[in-house]
Amino acid sequence: MTMKETRMFRIFRRRVRADREFRDAQREIQALLRMHTEMPWPDAPGPAAATAQDAADAALNPDFLPPEFRAPSRQDVAGFMMRWDQPLVIDGEVRECPACGAYRNWVVLCLRDDSLWLRCRAGHTAREPGLDAAWYNRHSGPADHWHPTLEDGLRHLGH
Repeated sequence: MTMKETRMFRIFRRRVRADREFRDAQREIQALLRMHTEMPWPDAPGPAAATAQDAADAALNPDFLPPEFRAPSRQDVAGFMMRWDQPLVIDGEVRECPACGAYRNWVVLCLRDDSLWLRCRAGHTAREPGLDAAWYNRHSGPADHWHPTLEDGLRHLGH
């Protein structure tokens, strides 16, 4: 055998050994996973451990959270609002109020029908067809306050 053939033989043996070790490790891991899926948890109560009191509590209150912690759904509110202090650029143009010419300090209103309205600091409101609810959802954060009226929400945002 030449030196080149000897090296090739060693390389092949190393690959075969590495493949065999990898397959053996996979078999051990599969056996370990099977053992853990069949093994019961020591602290977990079984299905027979549920009492009549637990069933009564679940029947009275099927929701996970109590009512005071639940946020209203999108259908429960008339809309959402957020401040937009910088100039609003839509399709490459800075949006201005049609009544007073203001171009910053907007309140963006997203209504239940997914229409967006812009309200300037002076109180003029205009529908914005260049924006949609998807734009609003991308740029707004999570709702941090719920207000019963539009005026309360505007007051909270400083308008």
